[in-house]
Amino acid sequence: MNPELIALLMFGLLVAGLFMGHPLAFVLGGTAVLTTIITGKTMVLGIVINRIFGDVLDNYTLIAIPLFVLMARFLSDSGVTDRMFEALRLLLSNVRGGLALAVVFISILLAATTGIIGASITVMGVMALRPMLQYGYAPTLTTGVIAASGCLGILIPPSIMLILMASYSPLTVGDLFAGSMIPGVLLGLSYAAYVYIISVLRPDLAPSVEPDEKISRPALIRMLLIEALPPLVLIFGILGSLLAGIATATEASAIGAGLALMIVISRGRFHWRTFYGAMLETGRTSAMILFIVVGATAFTGVFNITGGLRATQDIIRALDMEPWLLITMMMAIVFILGAFLDWTGIVLLSFPIFLPIVQEMPDVSLLWFVVLMAVVLQTSFLTPPFGYALFYLRAIAPKEVRTGHIIRGVMPFIGLIVLMCILVAAFPPLVEWLPSVLYAK
Repeated sequence: MNPELIALLMFGLLVAGLFMGHPLAFVLGGTAVLTTIITGKTMVLGIVINRIFGDVLDNYTLIAIPLFVLMARFLSDSGVTDRMFEALRLLLSNVRGGLALAVVFISILLAATTGIIGASITVMGVMALRPMLQYGYAPTLTTGVIAASGCLGILIPPSIMLILMASYSPLTVGDLFAGSMIPGVLLGLSYAAYVYIISVLRPDLAPSVEPDEKISRPALIRMLLIEALPPLVLIFGILGSLLAGIATATEASAIGAGLALMIVISRGRFHWRTFYGAMLETGRTSAMILFIVVGATAFTGVFNITGGLRATQDIIRALDMEPWLLITMMMAIVFILGAFLDWTGIVLLSFPIFLPIVQEMPDVSLLWFVVLMAVVLQTSFLTPPFGYALFYLRAIAPKEVRTGHIIRGVMPFIGLIVLMCILVAAFPPLVEWLPSVLYAK
């Protein structure tokens, strides 16, 4: 069987398995096994197994994933986010769209301390969804801002996605963290700008809320600063040590987990039951990610050894497009895949195909390309029919909030993500400036 047919066979089996509803990790691994059986190249599996245990599971950088997951759970158990949101909600009560703005700002801070999308959306949904609906906010705006803001954690460091991207590319975690910082914060601020503008233009979507006079404004500001101090210390401990070159990503994640545990203890929220629950959740989340990594390694290993990878790259090169047009096509493919796969599968499947081609392009920065792809991958959580943020929010939303409200609510934010992609594409210094300052590149 020639390489072109092998590539077609593998992608056909992948699509068939996904639409049959099987988990991604098993679809990827099963496709690899079935392909070797159909093509009669079962000896390839021995090479793939050696690669899984010798290269992937021995990757020191991947240790950061369970440590960051554990840190996120500790921070959630500390209760810091609840009190910060309450202070910010009261402080912005007399501002048009103040509750939605509070959701965006707290989500930006959560993104810089957790990087776990499910946790961020669940926490913000539990805290903000019912109060916003009770104050008369439209279900579309309410669900849209919670879902979109909760997804900032895969772009704003420390991000598990960026760690995985670094482990499968020539880039370092520090480069990706620094490069994604400005686009991530700008995207969050664009959400806030949209919320404020739509609240002014359409007051019926975000009615004004009577200010709470029981607590003075200086007291609210003082309360907010006090509650914001622990997360800021956590952010400085992680990103400061990593970007300054004092610690590697794995060491920084250990620092973050230790600081988060100290925050829980100092606030008197430590209990052995919650500690045990944090360990179980960390194990489940880490196992899910690593299962996908193993399955994707098997898929790409068979795809590469049997010639499918080279055939696919040759087809792309044969298109003979201008670099900007080829990159646009790649981003469009990532966007479409985001409607059916999660970010883990997209990264592990597309990197072996795209990165070698991008590295051959003159005057195209690999860091810029990877961060641009990370911005596009924000949509993978929001685009129906399989956007994970939609399901997270559906699980905690009251019955009066329909799935249609959630889907319509995220559409403007998907548009803002596309606009941010265009901005990053047009102005590469948004990605390259901070790494060049920190690392003198």
